[in-house]
Amino acid sequence: MQSNLFLEVEPKKIQNNPYLKWPANFFSYIFHPIFIPIYVIAFIVFIHPSYFSGFSQNAKVQTILISALNLVFFPLMSVLLLKALGFIDSIFLRTRKDRIIPYMASGIFFFWAYTVFKKQEIYPPIMSIFILGVFLASSAGLLANIYYKISMHAIGVGGWLGIFTVIAKENTMLMTWPLAIVLIITGVVCTSRFLVSNHTQKDIYTGLATGFICQLVAYWVS
Repeated sequence: MQSNLFLEVEPKKIQNNPYLKWPANFFSYIFHPIFIPIYVIAFIVFIHPSYFSGFSQNAKVQTILISALNLVFFPLMSVLLLKALGFIDSIFLRTRKDRIIPYMASGIFFFWAYTVFKKQEIYPPIMSIFILGVFLASSAGLLANIYYKISMHAIGVGGWLGIFTVIAKENTMLMTWPLAIVLIITGVVCTSRFLVSNHTQKDIYTGLATGFICQLVAYWVS
């Protein structure tokens, strides 16, 4: 009986531990899903040796700014506007109801960004592939949100892992260390969400699978 009680109480003690909650919140903010597309695109633009090798520094910075405008700024402004108008209860989107319109609004901006990079043939195909994967993951998240609160953070890091797997498959650079880093980040972020949110294992694991698979699908259909 005592061992059963211990197993039931111990997770609550872990979740209420301030020494674990602070770093968990920190990593949840730093690796918020809204920022992950910029991390990925910055890697593609500045670190990958070949995708943007023919671009000037100004052109690379312009690519980052265009991406940030469509993938970060507009979705964030949409959430703030929805909060100001009273359509959502919190900018943190803690409930499934709060997430419906932001999912839809973000999907519009993601698809627009995909169209921009797809139509501009100067950009490497990996850009449109990645953003299409982001759009597909957002759409899948919207559908899953009808039934349960799938983890947006897990979708984000799952997509990050998925696009790095695609880059590794193309064999354009040695991806051992980037994949290793993203695997560590994925573990840290998912653990953090277990500690500071009310997500279940189903929410986290299906989010990971959704983000990962959507990047593979985007690669296959492009």
